[in-house]
Amino acid sequence: MVETLRTVVADDHYLVREGTRRLLETTGRVDVVAAVGDADELLDAVRRFAPDVVITDIRMPGGDWRPGFEGIDAAHRIKADHPGVGVVVLSQFGDALYAFELFKKGTEGFAYLLKDRVGDLDELLAALSVVAEGGSVIDPKVVEGLMSLRAVRGGTEALTERERAVLREMARGRSNPAIGRELHLSLSSVEKNVNAIFSKLGLENTGDINRRVAAVLAYLEG
Repeated sequence: MVETLRTVVADDHYLVREGTRRLLETTGRVDVVAAVGDADELLDAVRRFAPDVVITDIRMPGGDWRPGFEGIDAAHRIKADHPGVGVVVLSQFGDALYAFELFKKGTEGFAYLLKDRVGDLDELLAALSVVAEGGSVIDPKVVEGLMSLRAVRGGTEALTERERAVLREMARGRSNPAIGRELHLSLSSVEKNVNAIFSKLGLENTGDINRRVAAVLAYLEG
């Protein structure tokens, strides 16, 4: 039986946060213990309810937080005070600068997803499960956009279409066996593609999911 994830939802728009809460609770896999409207209320809810995970909008105007980065700053504060709590930041911004801002202090237990993932319950639930276990996720659309930008800039051997698909699954925090199941590839084929990706990007290959995502981010930031 899948353990229910105790979750706090934060969004300054009432209809959005209530809609998200109800959508999650219909799955039977999430117990939303609090739904709040700003970063200060989010920190208080985490302190009072000790959730497994948090879902927060990237922007929640109000208070003394950095404008436009309230959700990210709250995520860092939560991790500093409650290291075991996973945090999923939802954003309307595909610009990877925001993702890098979230991951700048480490990748463990963080996810950066575009807001349209709320409508993809399987994707959102998968991200919640990954961060609850200390893993990390970055929206594959952000990765794809950055890979396209890097290809335009040049300076590195281009990835094949298959390698790009594997890279997107790596960014989702998936292990090699999970990538194989998703893309209908054998484990040996996945491993071959992963090795090729890291070789072309000039990065160290490692089986640790957080380090793999961190390595991809480090390359894409360059």
